[in-house]
Amino acid sequence: MEPVRGSTLLVCALVAIALLILLITRYKVYPFLVLIIVSLFLGIAVGMPMSKIVTAFETGNGKTLGHIAIVVGLGTMLGKMMAESGGAERVANTLIQRFGEKRIHWSMMCIAIIVGLPVFFEVGFVLLIPIAFNVARRTNKSLLLVGLPMIAGLSVVHGMVPPHPAAMLAVQAYHADIGRTIVYGLVVGIPTAIVAGPLFALLMHKRIQLPRDNALASQFVNSREDGLKRDLPGFGITLFSILLPVILMLIGSSADTFVAPKTWPNEIFHFIGDSDVALLLALLFSFWSFGSSRGFNREHIQKFCGECLGPIAGITLIVGAGGGFGNVLHDSGISQELVKTASAAHLSPLLLGWSVAALIRLATGSATVAMTTACGIVAPISAAAHGAVSAELLVLATGSGSLIFSHVNDGGFWLIKEYFGMTVGQTFKTWSLCETIISLMGLALTFALSKVV
Repeated sequence: MEPVRGSTLLVCALVAIALLILLITRYKVYPFLVLIIVSLFLGIAVGMPMSKIVTAFETGNGKTLGHIAIVVGLGTMLGKMMAESGGAERVANTLIQRFGEKRIHWSMMCIAIIVGLPVFFEVGFVLLIPIAFNVARRTNKSLLLVGLPMIAGLSVVHGMVPPHPAAMLAVQAYHADIGRTIVYGLVVGIPTAIVAGPLFALLMHKRIQLPRDNALASQFVNSREDGLKRDLPGFGITLFSILLPVILMLIGSSADTFVAPKTWPNEIFHFIGDSDVALLLALLFSFWSFGSSRGFNREHIQKFCGECLGPIAGITLIVGAGGGFGNVLHDSGISQELVKTASAAHLSPLLLGWSVAALIRLATGSATVAMTTACGIVAPISAAAHGAVSAELLVLATGSGSLIFSHVNDGGFWLIKEYFGMTVGQTFKTWSLCETIISLMGLALTFALSKVV
């Protein structure tokens, strides 16, 4: 079969993405399987040698998982240690006391941004939702007023702020500087989280009435009302444990500024600033700060680390398959054709990164897969631009696109629907709209930031 060339390659790519949407949303096929199947058929359709299709998919899959599997595993273990020790609850209680009940929605956004840094959205949500239930009960506020700022904060750090694993994918793909990406991510992310979280929650909680009886909420609240006081870790040590990987990455990013390059101190700083090493050191530190100092022995810590990995197996496989799909797009010549088209149309790489990520997000339901796949497509365009576009801003644009309109093919959609006790329509009006606000405002602020940096 003769290889397909020219604009027909782009048509094949659009058909492949449409097929992804159809199989996932209409026929409910698991995204991991769909990504494999569509990748193979895409390779055949564009005339790739059959001997190279599987190799291309496996190469992309392995390249993606080679980094992300380590980050996901270490980040999830750190989140589990924080949950078991009561660290997240300590952060919540402290911020509630300082913000007061009238500004509780602001404190929940802050909690989510802090807690969400090292873990995936779903993990952060499960860690914080018991706190949201108890805060809503204690303050007699709507769960939407408490919960929407929480999920907005989690979502923003998921797409825009390293060392979150999803944002780290884009940092790696675009060869962006981690330190600058963190700073730019906070500059764009915090105003975005404020609008999509507390301000949006103030508007929506009056318009949507949740059912009085929520079985999940009752279960979590009752489990906390056993008359026993929990010995929680201190706020300072908890915050330091959570932010330690960020601190180490900032040290590594700025090493050349403070220490002469190619000296052993410089190499050490770069080594500990690597995302894998930084998260590993933070996890080892948490074994003391959240573990032994809280009365947990070695067996307890081993149990926590082991049992937290099961729930992330599915998303890890999907992320790898997304990388495989992206590599098939690259090896088939689709990415190169997209480079030519974008160059001819003078399309901004920032807008292209956002658009591609948004399209994949709508197709697969996973923000992480959207970032993985979009980076594989857009990275060659970024390289062709010869530094005309900041790699750090490209991370933010791609991350913003990956957060667009969560709908029925997104596991987070159903997670939030069930925990909040909402109907499908109410979930669209709250969670899906919240995600869209984050995506559009993130893109707008990224463009604005590009004018001054």
